[in-house]
This record gives sequence, C-alpha cells and structure tokens, in this order.
Amino acid sequence: TGKTVTLQGLAEGFSDHGVPVFCADVKGDLSGIAEKGEPKGWIEERASAIGFTPEFRAYPVIFWDLFGKQGLPIRTTVSDMRALLLSRLMDLSDAQEGVLNIAFKIAGEEDLPLITLKNLQTLLEGLAARADTLTTKYGNITKASVGSIQRSLLVLEQQGGEHFFGKPVLDIEDLMQTKGRQGYISVLAADRLMDSPRLYATFLLFLLSDLFEKLPEVGDPEKPKLVFFFDEAHLLFKDAPKALLEKVEQVVRLIRSKGVGVYFVTQNPLDIPDTVSRQLGNRVQHALRAFTPMEQKAVKAAATTFRPNPAFATEQAILALGIGEALVSTLDQKGQPTMVERTLVRPPNSRVGPITGAERAEAIEASPVEGKYPEKPRDDAADQARLQEWADQPAEAKAEAKAAKANKTDDGDDATPKSSGGSRSDSFWTTVGKTIVRTGVPLATKMLTDALKGRNRRS
Repeated sequence: TGKTVTLQGLAEGFSDHGVPVFCADVKGDLSGIAEKGEPKGWIEERASAIGFTPEFRAYPVIFWDLFGKQGLPIRTTVSDMRALLLSRLMDLSDAQEGVLNIAFKIAGEEDLPLITLKNLQTLLEGLAARADTLTTKYGNITKASVGSIQRSLLVLEQQGGEHFFGKPVLDIEDLMQTKGRQGYISVLAADRLMDSPRLYATFLLFLLSDLFEKLPEVGDPEKPKLVFFFDEAHLLFKDAPKALLEKVEQVVRLIRSKGVGVYFVTQNPLDIPDTVSRQLGNRVQHALRAFTPMEQKAVKAAATTFRPNPAFATEQAILALGIGEALVSTLDQKGQPTMVERTLVRPPNSRVGPITGAERAEAIEASPVEGKYPEKPRDDAADQARLQEWADQPAEAKAEAKAAKANKTDDGDDATPKSSGGSRSDSFWTTVGKTIVRTGVPLATKMLTDALKGRNRRS
C-alpha cells in the first residue's frame, strides 16, 4: 500500500524543518533515506501527476541497532528499565511481578547495582536465600517464583536481551541531533529484533518513557523537538496488562508537553486501543481489504475515526485506495480535525529501498556520535563482585554458625554432665519428692526414716 514510503516522506519533511526523527526499520527498506534518490518510472509518474519536483538528496542519518551489528548499539540498565516493563518483557505472572518489585526495592535499599541481566540473576539468588526472613517484611517470596523469574531471564538472554543491558547507556540527547538546518533521522535496525517481538515493543516503549521522564516541559512549541514513529504498534498492545496500557496512555497524553510527537504505525486501526487512539490527532490511512467480518469491522472502525467529507464515502474510499494513496486528516489551527481528504503521496527525495552494507558502514562512521557507544559494553566485574558478595552472605553466615556449633561441641560445653557423689544424693531426694506425690505420706515417711538411718551410719 506504500506505508513505508509515506513514513519516509514524513521523516524527510520533519528533517527539512529541523526536527529530529526516530523510527524503526522493520524490513530494511527505510535505510535508503541515508542515500540520494534517483528518478525511476513510478517516481517520475507520481511527481508529474501531482506537480511535484523531487530534490533528490540524502538525509543525515544515525543508524542504531540493539545488537550493534547494523548500527550503534543502544543500551540501558536493568534498574532504568524498571520492574513493570521487565515483567512485560518476560511475560511474568502477577505473583512473579510482585517478587520482581521486591527485588528492585531491596536493590534500592541496599544500594546494589542492577546494570546487566547477570546482576539481576545474582540479586535473585540472594533473594531466594533470604526468602524466609524477607517474607515477613515485604510479603510472600517463594523460591518457586524466584526460580520462574530466573528461567525467564535465561529465555530473554537467548533472545538477545543481554545486548540491551549494560553501559554506556543511551543519552537521549543523541536522538535529538541536528545538522545545519536539518534534523538527524535516527533509524533503528529492527529486522533481526522482530524475531523477538516482545523485546522490540518493550524497548520502544522504554525509549518513549525515558524521553517522557527526562525531557523538560516546553509547553506548546511551534514545532516538535523530536518525532517518534512506533512501527508495528500492534506488538505493543497485544495481550498487554492493564497497568502497561495505562502507562502507554499516560505517556502519549503528556509527552506532547515535552515537545515530542508520536506516530503509531500499524496495519489495522483496531490494533490501537480507544484510550490511546483518541489522543492521536493526525491520521494517515492506507488501503484496507475486507474479505472477512473482522476485516469489514476494521474498515468501518477506520472510517469512523475521520471527520466526514461530503465529497465521498470514507468507508468506500478506504477499500478503493491504490498504492501510494491515502486518506489524510490533520488538526487545524484550533486543534480540531480537518475533513478527511483523499491524497496521493509524494515520492521521497531519498532512495526508495535498502542501502548496501558498505553504504551503511560509511554512514555509521560519519555519525556525530560514532565512538561514543562501543560494540562491547563496559566490564561490570566490580558491580558483579559486590552483588555476589551480598548474595553469598546467607550461605556464609549459615556455614559459620554450623562451624561454631561444631567447635562448641568439641570443647565439651554441650556434653552431658557426668554424675558425682553429690548428684547421687540429689537424685535420691528427687525420687523422694516424686514418691510423696504418687503414694502418699506413710510410704514416704518410711523411706525418709530409712534414709536418715543410713546417713547416721555413714556419719
């Protein structure tokens, strides 16, 4: 339908207005924005049809890649990711998420570093060793829940999650670079990342949340400080818990005051919950096909999001759109949605299609932040050693207590006292006392008399 080309054209437009852009390149096609476009058959035809003269040129681009292969690596720390997003990332149950929250709280109270997934594994080991004592203070901590979280961490590592956690962490100011009058376009290589869709969606949400938390309030600026395209947005909302949906809604609603514009890109408008969709002002709708009842429902839903245009039926237009055509509605000066218009999308000035490996390497080398983010993260041996020491404390204390007990027994302090002459008499009088209780005074008196006679003889 031409969705990628539309995204490319929007990114170019923002860049030309000095606005930096962040977008994910899911299929690799968007990388062409770093190279000069060329006149081709369909490009010339479309340009002629709409009276547009392309200015073929490359755009300033910074390539990023969580795995550090097709761009500069992006990293954060486990503590910065926080328990809510990590729980979503690992698909934890409510009980497991509760235990993870306790782990984060203890790390904060004990001032323990949480940089890498290995750090978190070690913290959980120490948590399991202290489960009995910590439960009374923080709530139920079962070793089964801790073990489940640890297994989920192993799965996350196998999906490539270990590449995402470490230092140096991403400086969000590096996403807001400009070159002359143009804004840099940050392109995240997401083709490999899409093999782990939950990691992809959680990472982008983390990035959006990080921007929201760190950027200052700017009110209602004339133009955005950054525009963020969230491609394949359905991955964010699919099976998302209520707490996460509330987080997304909050960020989308309030991040505009930080000067950030957000575009959700998805195949189906029903993928975006109403609570989020109603926060979005500008809409670009490409063609939808409706062969099933669910698809027909999607078309109707898409049509109702637009302000009607008496010149055509919106629902029918969506079904009839061709490649590179779209229905478009924006906000007017009063913040009200304009009537929907059927629009032909202009061709980009940059290349349509992927770039070569050599061209990508050249662009990475020319990046304004090249060298700031090494492919391998910094060594965290000191942090790990500190965590390991904390995790080992219960086992060491237990071993010391066991050794102390053994030493005490060897010294005879705990041995049974040996009998002595005095103790023999003491045991006798004890027997007398018991006999008085059991048989009454007469028999006891006789035993007492005999005993005194015996003592007199010994005297």
